[in-house]
Amino acid sequence: MPLVVKDFTWDQNDTTVFVTVPLKGVKANKVDIFSSEEYLKVSYPPYIFECLLEAPVDDETSTAQVGNGAVLFKLKKKDPAQWSNLQSEQAADKDVMRQKRQEAIETAHTRSEEATKKKAEQKRLDEKYTINEIMNMEAAERQRIEDLKESERKKATEELEKWKDEQRHLAEEEKARLLQERKAAEEAKRAEQKVVKRSKKKGNIFDDVAQGISTRESGHIEISFTPRVFPTPIRESQTPLEEEWLKKQAEAARVIEIADKDLSEEEKNPLWLRDKGNSFFQAGNYKAAVNVYSHAIRLNSKLPALYSNRSACHLKLRNFFKCIDDCSKALELLTPPVPQNANSRCKALVRRGTAFCELEMYIEGLQDYESALKLQPNGEQLQADADRIRQIIQGSTES
Repeated sequence: MPLVVKDFTWDQNDTTVFVTVPLKGVKANKVDIFSSEEYLKVSYPPYIFECLLEAPVDDETSTAQVGNGAVLFKLKKKDPAQWSNLQSEQAADKDVMRQKRQEAIETAHTRSEEATKKKAEQKRLDEKYTINEIMNMEAAERQRIEDLKESERKKATEELEKWKDEQRHLAEEEKARLLQERKAAEEAKRAEQKVVKRSKKKGNIFDDVAQGISTRESGHIEISFTPRVFPTPIRESQTPLEEEWLKKQAEAARVIEIADKDLSEEEKNPLWLRDKGNSFFQAGNYKAAVNVYSHAIRLNSKLPALYSNRSACHLKLRNFFKCIDDCSKALELLTPPVPQNANSRCKALVRRGTAFCELEMYIEGLQDYESALKLQPNGEQLQADADRIRQIIQGSTES
């Protein structure tokens, strides 16, 4: 049975009540304090202090400090006045005391629930504000890019019009020159005809000269083109990047010799294993395809197609984190970024974006879809999926 503390002290003025409860050698970290508008309680086993106040106090502005071997309450009176006693006359009634204690506990519980709800509401508002700010920043960045594109478009249009004017002017000059040459040729022809007519009258003095003139010999010109691995013309090509890509592909395609007598020659070839995994995938046997791709990766870890194809299997099997890892590895190997691997990079971005969305990481998913749209700007399905993700993000923000 706890021991009731009776050697407490108190003091007051018109607005404040000071109550000091001795701790009797008990450490401060073992003291339990509870207070409300009409009830005080200090528990530090085996001692307990309870007080039913004579008048209500403002619990919001009142304080309790533990130190120097005592608990000091500083209670703000709701109605300024002098109290005749600290405890109410009803404190002797155990039923009243029990009722006041229960009311104080329920009031404190209600206040705690309200504070928790308020904190959760504030957190939701902060998250909503953060998402709105992120979307505003993204919208501002998109607007900046659109303005930059529009500026470049206007500049290109002006340069094109200027070039057209120059070409038109050159064409007019060329036309005038051709007309002048034609006119001069016609005048020379008319003059020659006059000479021929005069020569016929005097005798054909040009026959011997005409017989000595030889005709121009026919011939042909051979044109050779620089051999190109890629179909694009060399003036539009990124030659160093393409050569680096070809070198990496050649190194990745090299078959690694493995001393394992249990494996056939085909089972040691990563390219054969890739085709085998593709056949399993088309048949819907995704787990078998994952095993085949994984074995091929152990043989050669530099082929991006192995990681990209295995990510498609993981996506079908709803192994989203593994899908994200394989897509990221494929994108690392699909470097340097050249037109020849743009389609593979686009597939990896779309699969990783889909996995992010399945994990409800819509902002990361939207970023991958927008990167894929840069590689395939005319993809209607890609654009529709990106718009749907934006609607999901905006809907979650508004809710």
